[in-house]
Amino acid sequence: MSGHSKWATTKHKKAAIDAKRGKLFAKLIKNIEVAARTGGGDPLGNPTLWDAIYKAKKSSVPNDNIDRAVKRGSGAEAGGADWQTIMYEGYAPNGVALLIECLTDNRNRAAAEVRTALTRNGGNLADPGSVSYLFTRKGVVMVPKVQGGKSLTEDDLLEVVLDAGAEDVNDLDESFEIVSEASDFVGVRKALQAAGIDYDSAEASFLPSLEVPLDLDGARKMLRVVEALEDSDDVQNVWANGDISDEVLGQLEEE
Repeated sequence: MSGHSKWATTKHKKAAIDAKRGKLFAKLIKNIEVAARTGGGDPLGNPTLWDAIYKAKKSSVPNDNIDRAVKRGSGAEAGGADWQTIMYEGYAPNGVALLIECLTDNRNRAAAEVRTALTRNGGNLADPGSVSYLFTRKGVVMVPKVQGGKSLTEDDLLEVVLDAGAEDVNDLDESFEIVSEASDFVGVRKALQAAGIDYDSAEASFLPSLEVPLDLDGARKMLRVVEALEDSDDVQNVWANGDISDEVLGQLEEE
């Protein structure tokens, strides 16, 4: 059941850089606010809110910011925005497919920023449905290999998560990626908690069913588009089907 998701590795390493830049904080706070608005402000009765808060804490978002976001979202405190989720589809250079999830209070601004980020970096917007069929909605739980000073093995993990709905466990160097049906990742997360296994994030994601192999130049161009998109405050997530090999990933890290 072992595989190797290059894009997940790239995203995971990039997330650490984004956290240092502080870019991640606003997006995590927005997720909390929306989760509280749609499912209520009690994390015990709202798994989406639980996972949003957990991910924010893992990324060192201050507790005060988290608490205020929950209150704004649940209506206990004024100031919550009317966030709307919009999905755009597009292409990066070399035919790399992109799914771009926006969480915005201004649809026109979000559309303009997405279009600008794409066209300035050699990409373009695509018609609805022309890209989304290349991706499948899945649950993804990221688990660090080192747990309390000890290394977790793939077999250890499989014993815990298989019965909870896990379909695959991928080795991503420093972490394991557990893939399940989108409806099952909360069950996977709860199984890990019951077994005392720490995890970094648990969420619904989009995984590509067909990948485009990229050389160094192609990888650079794809990441440039992704970074330009993620620089927009309205863009919450970007998924791509570009496949970056270990060799190319190593070259990118040396630059």
